[in-house]
Amino acid sequence: MDKIPESAPNPLLKLDNQLCFSVYALSRLITKTYQPLLEQLDVTYPQYLVLLVLWEHNTLSVKQLGEKLLLDSGTLTPLLKRMEQRQWLSRQRDPRDERSVVVTLTDAGRGLERNAQQIPEQVAERLQMAPPELAVLRTQLQQLVTLLT
Repeated sequence: MDKIPESAPNPLLKLDNQLCFSVYALSRLITKTYQPLLEQLDVTYPQYLVLLVLWEHNTLSVKQLGEKLLLDSGTLTPLLKRMEQRQWLSRQRDPRDERSVVVTLTDAGRGLERNAQQIPEQVAERLQMAPPELAVLRTQLQQLVTLLT
């Protein structure tokens, strides 16, 4: 059997040169940074994301929530069901459209907001970035998300 000759690696295919890996690694590490802060609230990271949207909008359809979080209903429904069992939100059929389910924040869900107030500041501190730097980075990332959706 002939041995395939070794050639110099293509720099374009080096792991460290891949945007996808940098974003993937950053996503995992950011989630890991949030984890101990969210454990204090007894909230998972996906639940926190749902709560963030509902703290802002209070009531949304499952479809609207999925659009904001870039999640399909198959992923979102079990998550919402668990959150409803914790009494953080309620789910009801929309009386105007029986096909649509409306998600509404409960008082208990709203109460979590007060306890979560310090999380963004603690994460920023952990990242050792000033608010203006974080704002620029967030804007760049949001532009990429918009471009790819």
